[in-house]
Amino acid sequence: MNQEKIASLHSRYNPCGEAERYIDSLTLNEKIRFFILIEPGLGYMVAPLRKRAPDAKVIALHAENLGQMPTVQGTEAIGPAAKPDSQWHPETGVSVQEFLEAEIPDSEASEIRILEWRPALNVYGRSYLALLEETAAFIKRSDASARTAKTFGLRWFKNFFKNLSIIKIAINPINRNLSLASLLVTGAGPSLEDAIPIIKQANENETARSAFFILASSSSVAALEANDLRPDLAISTDGSNWARLHLYSSFRSNSGKKACPLAVALTAAIPSQCGDLPVLVICDGSLWQTLILQEMQIPFIALPQRGTVTAAALDLAFALSGGQIYIAGIDLENRDMRSHVRPYSFEYLIEEKAIRTDPAYSQTYRRSSLLKEGGSYGIYASWFKKQLSLYPRPINPIGKNNSVFDSSKATFPYPGEQGMDTLKFQTVPLNFDASPSEKALEILENGLKDPALSEALQKELNSLLLLKSGTISHNELIDIIRSRNIF
Repeated sequence: MNQEKIASLHSRYNPCGEAERYIDSLTLNEKIRFFILIEPGLGYMVAPLRKRAPDAKVIALHAENLGQMPTVQGTEAIGPAAKPDSQWHPETGVSVQEFLEAEIPDSEASEIRILEWRPALNVYGRSYLALLEETAAFIKRSDASARTAKTFGLRWFKNFFKNLSIIKIAINPINRNLSLASLLVTGAGPSLEDAIPIIKQANENETARSAFFILASSSSVAALEANDLRPDLAISTDGSNWARLHLYSSFRSNSGKKACPLAVALTAAIPSQCGDLPVLVICDGSLWQTLILQEMQIPFIALPQRGTVTAAALDLAFALSGGQIYIAGIDLENRDMRSHVRPYSFEYLIEEKAIRTDPAYSQTYRRSSLLKEGGSYGIYASWFKKQLSLYPRPINPIGKNNSVFDSSKATFPYPGEQGMDTLKFQTVPLNFDASPSEKALEILENGLKDPALSEALQKELNSLLLLKSGTISHNELIDIIRSRNIF
């Protein structure tokens, strides 16, 4: 950082006092666990901030590459106490969103505070504003994820243990065929109806059908099967009870044929019939899940929590195949009052509840309006817009999809393309001497007794189960878990 910029960012005479007065003027509450500093310059405000909030984590985002924070002799602010816990700058090698995801676990907006050093706006202009925009978008998404976890955490936990007893055949992701197989990911947006004829055209020729692999979000399975398109793999990550409806339709519509294999997060809600199907287990990377799956020798693939099955499906697609990745039906927006492709599993719920004074049309309109007001589509569309450049290969949209996906150069695979192959999996039967749920709980109990794992495990479980943190012993925690009737 050159002297001219330093002079523009900080007081020439008393930069420490300037920063301290700024921090003293802020209203800070005890709920704040993370402070994100937008271009704090030489970091004069870090030391007084630590005095006000000693237990909070301080994270700095810089508009230019700084290397190590310089040391200015004769000031108490610059030095170890003034260095943030972590720093991002353009040469860090990751995006701002990825950096913040790694530094800040899912937290509500009230636990995160942005602190701007406003003189930096005049120095860095658009770069400064870009950091501010990225941070605001991250907090909005993190808040949505944290609130979802707060609402569904116990249900996810229960689902995990129930699903351990359901799954009998596991797909081994380690021995997968990473050839140049083309893979099509289908979402449940209305535009999937327009893309289905294109998919079927390729499907009319058996050679063409073998040229691509269909990875379907569970909510799109009913529409595909209604058009005689059987997915090669369906993915489900939703822990809500009603998410089972998407998979029920698959079992009902196959006329005696076995439903397609599944890729599921064990925290998802799945029907008991899934025990007859090969299942690719998805782990979110948390310590408690990883520990149980490894100890029980259940093959799994680790994918980060994204909050939407579509993002998880794309992560899985890139993990499974080194070939072209295609998408269809990823709208992330309503088409008039329609929010999903037809047929759609939830339509049956609406039809069953329809009465003369509240017809299906009115219920559909209200649901569409609530989705628009909730803003979740916009959050995910914004996330995808930034995420696209981080994927290892381009995504090729088929049909309309959301406008963030450029479909101007998309072409669908046909026979004769080079490098075509099919994805093949090895399966592993799961045989346990005792109850899988009891075994998993025993593994957790042993982990909580292990000094190397106890603190991290307790923190994860306290957060997931909405328990008080800090004072609960591992024996109390196990007793509480058992009392929640997880089996």
